[in-house]
Amino acid sequence: MIVDCPHCGKRLKMSGKFQESIRKLGPGKKIRIKCVQCSNSFSLETDRLKSEEREAGREKQDNSAENAVQPPDAPDLSWLKDGIFEDTDVVEDIPQTLVLMPDVPERKVVIEAAEKFGYRVEMADTPDQAISKMQFVNFASVFLHSGFEPGEIESGLFHQYMRNLKMARRRFIFYVLIGPEFKTLYNLQALASSANLVVNDNEIPYIETVLRKTIPEYEALFGPLMEELRIAGKE
Repeated sequence: MIVDCPHCGKRLKMSGKFQESIRKLGPGKKIRIKCVQCSNSFSLETDRLKSEEREAGREKQDNSAENAVQPPDAPDLSWLKDGIFEDTDVVEDIPQTLVLMPDVPERKVVIEAAEKFGYRVEMADTPDQAISKMQFVNFASVFLHSGFEPGEIESGLFHQYMRNLKMARRRFIFYVLIGPEFKTLYNLQALASSANLVVNDNEIPYIETVLRKTIPEYEALFGPLMEELRIAGKE
């Protein structure tokens, strides 16, 4: 399965592991793909991908039946003279998000919003477990509720971990803080809290809409910078 990045046009080949993840998703869901060339992300509907996969399978079967005794064509060698050929990079997996919230109904709302936006969700029950997951997985986003740990969020173990994370990794994580003390979409408060987005508990029912506004803005703002840093070898 191959898709084209809408930002830079790079052809991205879906690995077997990636396609297996798509098959596990329910109907109507979307996946989030990060381009390996320009580092920008984009969404794809799983229903469309599954339909294309089935169609490709049928075409393969038809071609196999029609050309069962036909030898394959010789490879195209025109690129040898020009010395140019089109490379196809492989997308290994679906971007993941880490949701750290108390076991309350609002957590399900956040999880569903993240899944609709194309992320595969992971959770943790304790700060230590969350930090352990962070050490082994490159999460694309993290949602932390102020009630996940006792006391103020500023003194929380996981939040301190995020604040001390090296920028070479931190810049690729969309960090969302949720709680009654935050003012939704208040960028100054997010900046002061070392986060990319803050959401008040009252706006959790609308968090999918909030994400649809903020994540594309984040990618448009920082995507070119990340690409320049990658080219310069500073990641």
